[in-house]
Amino acid sequence: MIILVLNSGSSSLKYQLHNQETDQLLATGLVERIAIGGSIFSHKTQNHTEKGEHPFDDHAQAIDYVLKLLTHKDFGVLTSLDEINAVGHRIVHGGETYVGSVLIDEEVIANLEKISYLAPLHNPANIIGINAIRTLLPALPNVAVFDTAFHQTLPEHAYMYALPLSYYRDYGVRRYGFHGTSHLYVAKRAAKLMGKPVGGSNIITMHIGNGASACAIRNGVSVDTSMGLSPLEGLVMGTRSGDVDATVVQLLSQQLGKNSDEVLNILNKESGVLGISEQYSDRRDIEGNLDDPRCALAFDMETYRIKKYVGSYMAVLGRVDAIVFTAGVGENSGPLREKALAGLEGLGIALDTKKNMDTLGKHGETLVSAPESKVKVYVIPTNEELVIIEDTVSVVRGTYKNHMDSDYSFE
Repeated sequence: MIILVLNSGSSSLKYQLHNQETDQLLATGLVERIAIGGSIFSHKTQNHTEKGEHPFDDHAQAIDYVLKLLTHKDFGVLTSLDEINAVGHRIVHGGETYVGSVLIDEEVIANLEKISYLAPLHNPANIIGINAIRTLLPALPNVAVFDTAFHQTLPEHAYMYALPLSYYRDYGVRRYGFHGTSHLYVAKRAAKLMGKPVGGSNIITMHIGNGASACAIRNGVSVDTSMGLSPLEGLVMGTRSGDVDATVVQLLSQQLGKNSDEVLNILNKESGVLGISEQYSDRRDIEGNLDDPRCALAFDMETYRIKKYVGSYMAVLGRVDAIVFTAGVGENSGPLREKALAGLEGLGIALDTKKNMDTLGKHGETLVSAPESKVKVYVIPTNEELVIIEDTVSVVRGTYKNHMDSDYSFE
């Protein structure tokens, strides 16, 4: 089956086209600045790269243009759009309604609209992408794959906030967690590398990219995660603050004369390592300028927060078989992994310094813990798109079970 994967942002569109049967990436691309002027696109195939500017007034125009690129007479990878068998959509928030991937119909769209207030920056854009492709290719099945679904196994005491209970009953205020497809993928890969069933493995997964989250996985099931109601909570990130005292919002609102939305924008887009360094959100820039006290502080804060979550999740799990670092920073930053795990030898964690640093700039699944380490430490490149593809195929074929029991080829 040929699967088109769409990730619709508020003004962007990421896409990949896969031949699932041959495990071949046919095309990938990104459209930016949709509906805000100065729209640009980048489209890549195995043998061709196409970049340029093109006006896109909405996501429907952007998707229509992408479909034309995929079937272009000179560099297209499809002879006809009829070759596409299904579309898989990354949906950020499924609330408590969806604990797994589902075939999209009018009821699903209505439910997504109902819970859009939980993810106002993401779900409306996801819905726009769904509606656009359904208009352009109405005969194609569409599948929703949710970032939050993997974390719907969290126990009540882990997902509840200590707020008046009515806020949960009436408004759904609770911890949901995100990056679920990434945590799922690397946990299953780590279990495979250890030669253990994922259902018998206790793993801490660290998705460290511009956005970052930690997950405690017991017997293959998510039991705690660092992101909460939104992707703002938890670890220090590229531009997000992570954990802060809630009264910070009130104080900054008063002192800066800004409303809560404006303060939250600061916490989401002007904070994290960018806010501390006052210049960089890219960790490569941070690590390349550690002689600057601001960059050194940003690096120390981020790695310290990771260390705190590792320790707390070890307490939650009791026995930990492996710690996995993934995503752009987690996969490529040996210094970050070394600093974050330094001093944890008493907890059975020891890195092989040479192996850890040898992964810099490389890709591939790597064991970076020392032979004497009781807890294995892996670097595993994530593949969220593969989870979306395989869920899409199994949902369309009617064989989908759930994240725990589905038969994934990468296990």
